[in-house]
Amino acid sequence: MTAIPFLPAGILGEALKIVLWGTFVVLFISVNTLFLVWMERKVSARIQLRRGPLHVGPAGLLQTLADAIKLLSKELVSPRRADPFLYALAPALVFAPVIAAFLVVPLGPGGLSIRDLNVGFLFVFSLTNIAFIGIFIAGWSSNNKYALLGSMRAVAQNISYEIPLLLSTMGVVMMAGTLRMQGIVEAQDKLWFVWTQPLAFLLFLVAALAEANRAPFDIPEAESELVAGFHTEYSGIRFALFFLGEYTAIFVSSAIAASLFLGGWQGPFLPGPFWLLLKTYAIVFVVMWVRWTFPRLRSDQLMAFAWKVLIPFAMLNVFATALFLQLHALFAGRSA
Repeated sequence: MTAIPFLPAGILGEALKIVLWGTFVVLFISVNTLFLVWMERKVSARIQLRRGPLHVGPAGLLQTLADAIKLLSKELVSPRRADPFLYALAPALVFAPVIAAFLVVPLGPGGLSIRDLNVGFLFVFSLTNIAFIGIFIAGWSSNNKYALLGSMRAVAQNISYEIPLLLSTMGVVMMAGTLRMQGIVEAQDKLWFVWTQPLAFLLFLVAALAEANRAPFDIPEAESELVAGFHTEYSGIRFALFFLGEYTAIFVSSAIAASLFLGGWQGPFLPGPFWLLLKTYAIVFVVMWVRWTFPRLRSDQLMAFAWKVLIPFAMLNVFATALFLQLHALFAGRSA
């Protein structure tokens, strides 16, 4: 964990660091989600030739704050025959792993991150296996057939797209030679991996869209046939946690993509965290652009795309990267 000079050493200091970093992350996520919702409304309005948020605050900046206050003040209504414990647990299971992913995102040079783990890469992707469990629990515990169908779709979709998501990053790990997120960023000091792994970058973005249940892969919450999907029976702050988790997942996925393929915090003149945020928001913009451009896939099309297109291309990229590294080592050894 990055040192904070004014805190005492020992267990007390570590505990205070955790509290301070945790408070910072929660505040950042909350404010960032308000901005992302406003940004998406503006992007969608521009694509659809509309005005977007306009009246509440300058350029409608306070509209999402008003929406947040409305959600927080709403009554919590629970289905009569829902499983009370699992029903209340599900939003936390969806939201908590996304917060935990911030721990290992490299923020700047010199090991600037909340926690620089030797297996930070594996830590990030292991968290994605927890979020969809929360989605399934939400649908099952709600005692609602629409919610249950949405959660079952989510399980099938997340398991299917988890495979190409991981395979697409194997080439990056092989070229960097480390599982440290900070080490992967440092390995791009001369050339970003997006230039040597363009196919992997494209596969990662597509699979990350599906993992976050974003259009055109938003089958688990297809309102045209499932009302609202797995969170149909949720209201108030519980629904807000699902909403917060979705937008935070988009931001975290974009930050990870920026770290793995676009050099992370690397850039001239300006501080490292600025470059990371700039690259992250650029990827978020592309994600929003895609949502308001492409139509939703059918469930069978979505599954076929993962198994018949993404996974074969991801495996091909892994084999091609391994072959390239082997030939490079062979010729480098001969020249030496």
